Amino acid sequence: MSKFEVMYGNQAIAEGAIKAGCRFYAGYPITPSTEVAEILSDRLPEEGGIFVQMEDEIASMGAIIGASLGGLKSATATSGPGFSLMQENLGYAVGSEIPCVVINVQRVGPSTGLPTKAAQGDIMQARWGTHGDHPIIALSPGSVQDCYDLIIKAFNFSEKYRTPVIFLADALVSSLEEKIELADETVEIFERREPEESPEDYKAFAYTKGGVVPLAKFGEGYRYHVTGLLHDEKGYPTEDSELVSQWWDHMYSKIEDNLDDILLYEEIELDDADIALIAYGGTAMAATRAVSLAREQGIKLGLLKLQTIWPFPEERVKKLAVDMDNIIVPELNFGQIRSEVERLAAGQSNIEGINKADGNQITPDEILTAIQKHLVAGS
Repeated sequence: MSKFEVMYGNQAIAEGAIKAGCRFYAGYPITPSTEVAEILSDRLPEEGGIFVQMEDEIASMGAIIGASLGGLKSATATSGPGFSLMQENLGYAVGSEIPCVVINVQRVGPSTGLPTKAAQGDIMQARWGTHGDHPIIALSPGSVQDCYDLIIKAFNFSEKYRTPVIFLADALVSSLEEKIELADETVEIFERREPEESPEDYKAFAYTKGGVVPLAKFGEGYRYHVTGLLHDEKGYPTEDSELVSQWWDHMYSKIEDNLDDILLYEEIELDDADIALIAYGGTAMAATRAVSLAREQGIKLGLLKLQTIWPFPEERVKKLAVDMDNIIVPELNFGQIRSEVERLAAGQSNIEGINKADGNQITPDEILTAIQKHLVAGS
């Protein structure tokens, strides 16, 4: 039986994390993510979990890595400046395949920026912020319901693919209040698997094609080496080019071979659309309303609402570029996703952006006005 509650975005993130099985949180308070920590400081002890306020975001990232190795589903929450500080340890978690969830409630940057104002400026940092080539999963909620549903997905993906997952919220959805449906007992919760091999035969970092081996908990008889260096299947550093190549194949294939599971997006009124929007996060709310307003005026507008940002849904965007003469990308930055769409469109569709980074949201009317100007110019 469904249960409904009125929540705001940060509350939905915290409650969704609890539902997903999060039992360890370490973080440092920072606007506009602080409520996630405040709520979990109460809720985690109620659920037998642990909450620790750390001295900074560097330590926070290290703490959730350690807790995850101990067997706990772990998370931290921050905003842009803190996310920057987490990058070195984030790369360590990627390279050593340690599951954890990093919640980034984005605000205007760079530096201290506008701490209370919404932005979507950390999109590329989520993909490339830590140094070196690496795969990553990043999800972006476009409503309070998404905050709840997608944070559960984030934990599932993290455990299933043994990787950090970045949860790219923004200040628009984090403070918005909506009535949402809470997950019942039928919702999928992916629990960490136990190794089936003996401790002597266990390879914590076995090279697989499109999958991962279970991560044994520290302290339960399985000894293995964890390092940020490129390593063999036992976790020990190696410079053997053949082993390194196998490692890279494993790291990328576990994501690329499972795109049908990982890529999440919604299609709204795209079947007969003449013009398409591509939007994500809080901006997707305005884009959804703009579609309704456009349809009332006889404009066949559709929306591809991205929920998985990384890996990027390349094949779907390529197809959209073939089907549409015009694609408009509204976002609270100066074109970070638009550049990806332009790359994939390869000249087959005209790509335009609606961009802001002044702390103000993009409104449905602004999107509609841009579309109307475009229609007039093209007539």
